[in-house]
Amino acid sequence: MQTRTLGKDLMVSAVGLGCMGMSHAYGKPADKKEMMELIAQAVDMGYTFFDTAEVYGTADNPHDNEELAGAALKPYRDRIVLATKFGIRFDMGSTQVNKSLVPDSRPVAIRKSVEGSLRRLETDHIDIYYQHRPDPAVPVEEVAGVMSELIQEGKITHWGFSEAAEDTIRRAHAVCPVTAIQNRYSMMARWHEDLFPVLEELQIGYVAFSPLANGFLSAQYGKDSVFDSVYDYRSVMPQFTSEGIDKNKELLSLLYRIAEEKQATPAQISLAWMLCKKNYIVPIPGTRKRSRLIENGRAAEIMLTEQEIETLDKALDQMEMSEVFGGSKIKTKGELQK
Repeated sequence: MQTRTLGKDLMVSAVGLGCMGMSHAYGKPADKKEMMELIAQAVDMGYTFFDTAEVYGTADNPHDNEELAGAALKPYRDRIVLATKFGIRFDMGSTQVNKSLVPDSRPVAIRKSVEGSLRRLETDHIDIYYQHRPDPAVPVEEVAGVMSELIQEGKITHWGFSEAAEDTIRRAHAVCPVTAIQNRYSMMARWHEDLFPVLEELQIGYVAFSPLANGFLSAQYGKDSVFDSVYDYRSVMPQFTSEGIDKNKELLSLLYRIAEEKQATPAQISLAWMLCKKNYIVPIPGTRKRSRLIENGRAAEIMLTEQEIETLDKALDQMEMSEVFGGSKIKTKGELQK
């Protein structure tokens, strides 16, 4: 697979593998042996970029995904780039499938998190360590200072943010250079495009999570799709509702038309659109299926011209779409205590 560079020197496969859905948010955790085999197959296909987080798991095993990734990738550790995250926990008192997030980026909490992640990932260093969500109670300069210390100690080699805004990025970068941000991005979620100029100015990469709008842009789901209301976030996502599917017919028709022209699939066009837009964007779609792993990886081979991208963007700007899932609610510690 082709490669890209995040920041100044972190080389990764053009498409990465988001491992979250194997353990969290997309139904009950998948069979661990099957997922370990799938991750090994991804390495064989040329994937070198793997993403997880300390909170991807279940109530019974809140760190399931890191443990899975660590065990699966241990034989290939010197060939791959491993990313994980710190700084949040779930509000386990909630009865909702999509539980609120509680930020905690105090230095003592970060120190505890990194040691736990290193142990579960069975590695002596993390290649890129993201603050999972900003913590309004902790200045970002303080977080960046801890990242600088962890880099000096060799426990991490690069760092970044998930769902960060421009001011946060600039303030943090001034203390400890940021390698990449990891924000939501897809044809249905383009609100972070205004960050492109600052990313280019500071030479920061953009890792795109949910690049297929939680799978919707694969065009594999319809009104008869059923999702587990206990374990699957898609059961409450607006793009998968009956009304959402009706509103998104024009978008899917556009994807089908371009896919036919390019002898590709709707999912591949969705990924190629962002890959061809900026050379510092790296999507990290997730999957539990080998066929989708192959399909997503081959999106890097599809070329869209600058004119084709511009035409697509104009069509998307004018098109009716449903709302799209925008992430879990953030709760402060004060709200939890009420």
